[in-house]
Amino acid sequence: MANNEVLGHDAWSQRNGTAVPFRVRGVRGATTVTSNDADEILEATRELLTMIVRVNEIEIEDIASAYLTTTTDLTATYPAFAARQLGWLDAALLCGHEMQVPDGLPLCIRVLLHWNTTKSAHEIGHIYLREARSLRVDRDNIPPIRPVQMSNMDAAMKILAQNR
Repeated sequence: MANNEVLGHDAWSQRNGTAVPFRVRGVRGATTVTSNDADEILEATRELLTMIVRVNEIEIEDIASAYLTTTTDLTATYPAFAARQLGWLDAALLCGHEMQVPDGLPLCIRVLLHWNTTKSAHEIGHIYLREARSLRVDRDNIPPIRPVQMSNMDAAMKILAQNR
């Protein structure tokens, strides 16, 4: 089977006069609800998925899979049902629960889409709605690695890099 048959279209796309290969990219998003209610979970998930598709100009047939998670306080329904309601009938969908982290955002639905695209990673828009906007305020706020989290080799490399 040819590579273009696997993707369902040409494995290369023309972009600005240059052939660009399709790659699988991850698209992240999250939203929240106010209660463990099936209708509210499905509505919020549909809103999130629709926004991700619109912002990134995603063709549904280019979605390879989606992993949808909820915090453990959401059990009323599978958020993947919302994707099926939107017509995502051929994408592989999987649901799960997020790990419980102290002070983590409650009542939260997250998604990781695997998308066949010619876009580069920095061109992808990750969507955070409602209270989930607090999850990704700014990548510059990533905490530094504390020395106790580093291996001896990493610590030595860091010291050598600083002394250059």
